[in-house]
Amino acid sequence: MRPMRPIAGIALLSAAAILTACGDGSSGGTSGGNAYKLLQAGTLRAGTLTDAPPNVYLKDGKFTGFDNDLLTAVAAKIGLKVEFAGTDFSALLSQVATHKFDVGSSSITITEARRKTVGFTNGYDFGYFGLDVPAGSPIKSFQELKGKRIVVVQGTVQDDYASKQGLNPVRVPDYNGALNKLKTRTADAWISPAEIGEKTAKDSRGKVVLAAKELSPAPTAFAVAHDHPELLAALNKGLDEVIKDGEWTKLQEQYYPGRPVPTAFKPGSGKVVYPPVSASASPTGSASPAK
Repeated sequence: MRPMRPIAGIALLSAAAILTACGDGSSGGTSGGNAYKLLQAGTLRAGTLTDAPPNVYLKDGKFTGFDNDLLTAVAAKIGLKVEFAGTDFSALLSQVATHKFDVGSSSITITEARRKTVGFTNGYDFGYFGLDVPAGSPIKSFQELKGKRIVVVQGTVQDDYASKQGLNPVRVPDYNGALNKLKTRTADAWISPAEIGEKTAKDSRGKVVLAAKELSPAPTAFAVAHDHPELLAALNKGLDEVIKDGEWTKLQEQYYPGRPVPTAFKPGSGKVVYPPVSASASPTGSASPAK
């Protein structure tokens, strides 16, 4: 019976090799396992928007923009690739919470109300509210909106702002809908994320202008389901690495050229130093001049 012992040993080794190849759940990356509880091991499925440049948008069939390019860089740091899919902002957080997506990427401002639905990574960007109006409009500031027809994208912090100001806004599902209301003059103003509002105005060929900017009260972050703490921790780790190695700075300069970073803003955990963004610092946190 002695000749059988080596065969048995080989069989045991083969079984062990198979188990190792299958992974033991200790890795969330492409090498095996699914410690991050992803919809597909090794792939981060991200819900985003198609029409909100320069933050998140579709260009030549590819999802891009500051937020999406940043997420791709962060995911690479933790061994994941990203698969993007378009959705409406009003549905995004619930879709993350119910695991249709692993993560939400859409310049999502952190609010206490939203924390009830999803968890958030550390903040990666600051932002401004924009005030877009039809060309020739007499409206020049947020203080002139009482009694006007205001449009907002449903579920955004701009929607919250308008409601708290008692403006009774008209809600639309996406940014194109808001822009169309200005172009057709069925709305007097659109309260927008300022970067998106500024880009939209530039692309409107003079039909829409950005009249004013106002600093948003909270940073933006990626959204993750509450029951995925391992993924949240990994994304925060990857975010700090991207900030430290200069990729965050590079993307800031690419998508927001000349935009100053408020001195009080610290991206990520706030414990890592990033290469300076080539724009003059803004000690008061005020917006760069609207064009």
